[in-house]
Amino acid sequence: MTESKRKNSISRRSFIALAGGAAGAAAVASLGLHLDWETNNPKVDIDALGLDTFKTEVLVIGSGMAGLFAAVKAHDAGAKVLMVSKGRLGSSGLTPFAKGIFAYDPAKETLSIDEFVAAVSRSALGTNNPVYTRQMAEHSLARVNELKEWGFFDSTLYNKSFSKPIEERNIPIQERVTITHLVKENNKLVGAAGFSIDKEKVIIYEAKSIILCTGSGGFKPNGFPICDLTHDGTVMAYNIGAKVTGKEWNDGHPGKAKNAAACYDGWGDMFEQKPGTTGIEVHHDLGVDMNYVAYTNGSPLKMGPPGSGEKTEVSGGPFVPEEFSRQNSKPPDNGDRKPPKGGHGDGAPPGMGGSIVGGSSAGMAIHKSEGLVPINDQCESNIPGLYAAGDALGSYMSGGIYTQIGSSLSGSAVQGGVAGEAAANYCKNVEISHISTSKIEEIQEEILAPLKREAGYSPAWVTQTLQGIVIPNFVLYIKKENMLKAALAYVEELRDHHMPMLRAANMHELRLAHETANMIVSAEMKLKASLMRKESRCSHYRLDYPEMDPENWEAWINIFKGDDGTMQFEKQPFNSWSA
Repeated sequence: MTESKRKNSISRRSFIALAGGAAGAAAVASLGLHLDWETNNPKVDIDALGLDTFKTEVLVIGSGMAGLFAAVKAHDAGAKVLMVSKGRLGSSGLTPFAKGIFAYDPAKETLSIDEFVAAVSRSALGTNNPVYTRQMAEHSLARVNELKEWGFFDSTLYNKSFSKPIEERNIPIQERVTITHLVKENNKLVGAAGFSIDKEKVIIYEAKSIILCTGSGGFKPNGFPICDLTHDGTVMAYNIGAKVTGKEWNDGHPGKAKNAAACYDGWGDMFEQKPGTTGIEVHHDLGVDMNYVAYTNGSPLKMGPPGSGEKTEVSGGPFVPEEFSRQNSKPPDNGDRKPPKGGHGDGAPPGMGGSIVGGSSAGMAIHKSEGLVPINDQCESNIPGLYAAGDALGSYMSGGIYTQIGSSLSGSAVQGGVAGEAAANYCKNVEISHISTSKIEEIQEEILAPLKREAGYSPAWVTQTLQGIVIPNFVLYIKKENMLKAALAYVEELRDHHMPMLRAANMHELRLAHETANMIVSAEMKLKASLMRKESRCSHYRLDYPEMDPENWEAWINIFKGDDGTMQFEKQPFNSWSA
């Protein structure tokens, strides 16, 4: 070994010792070793990044089922529309994985809409908003018939059928654009801002009205295809004063124990199936009953199709209304309107056959239960001009539990249409506002900050750290105060110290940095809302408060940013509108 190599060599034990602190880092650097885990080497010429500005009346953010109908109906109501998507039209988010869409056809159903809404309310233990439950049922068939005209049911992929109405109306769409900011000036919504991954540009959108169709989100868990959903819309809206809700509820989709990280394997042949329609079949599904069994007896679990009797019985745990017990109910005969199989040949939902493990959809709540708080039945938020639809709207269409197969996709279509018409009508009475130069400069700095940092934490590492804190079954699903508070302390550390130091070397990492920041804020919301709701109901289960508390908790929890920038909480009684 040469003298030079001897000076630069270091034993594993010495490296570990040296890397334990700042002095160690300096010593490692003195040996000529790279500190790639903290230094930033941008591959983007920041000074050469372009800036584009677009003007429209209605800006639709998101291109799934809700975004499709929001754009189409806003256009048909006379508004100038622009659609922006982080992914591809009909090919990103959760939309491409949905194969069943509910259609209430009065000629085929044995229950009236009144009876259907009442059944959903009983299953949801009062947590649903019956106005949005009814709206979904009343308009579902019309939306399904439009989808039929566009060829939605003729293909396993949705891009072609989604493109048909968009192209017929010449609605412009910008894909692979990450929106990071909703913009308010003089207490008025004036637009949005983000960046293009492919074109390496910051983009400013001036708009009269914005419809968030950004979906739900999670903590990028393994085993379920939601990794491009990170509550971006919810957090952007929260940052400008919008109220959000539903963070204590949990989606309970499991994953296969075999190859648990392979998010497509658990879906079997579902991707080869064309979508179909479903009829009324009210359930009380995908709460945390399986998580409780795993917590009590261990994991993985052996599961069969719903109602098969293969579930392991334990005492206690989450409450399921007897009326909706899978063991004691028989689904109605809906003729040929059967939900698509879960890819296992047994009719089970995805991940529900064979040996399973939990956490595959960690960070996502029940569809339609979390998102922006509506102030009326028009999908309108408390910020004038800001609307949301689908999983971006906390409409509580089904409450805090899954009640009707196919209603999520149907609800997204219906709410997208409602929000589109409402936003177009709003635009008729307001003038477009220009975003000031100083505001644009401020937003640019915030967007590009991770690229400009000389050192910091990689988004991947911070995301992995966050996952280790919140995803465990005894934190996110089977909750108790001491564990929730312990996890919250770690998340607050990520918020205060790591989030401001996220770094990015290219436009893809820049997207990851903003997504990671959004997940941290969402984790704080979930933990604090779970601490606040001192009862167990639907998909929220507290080991230390295992019973429902109707005296104190016939209410939803809303979250908003206080004047001092801190996270604030309020109760909104069931069957009421937010002020």
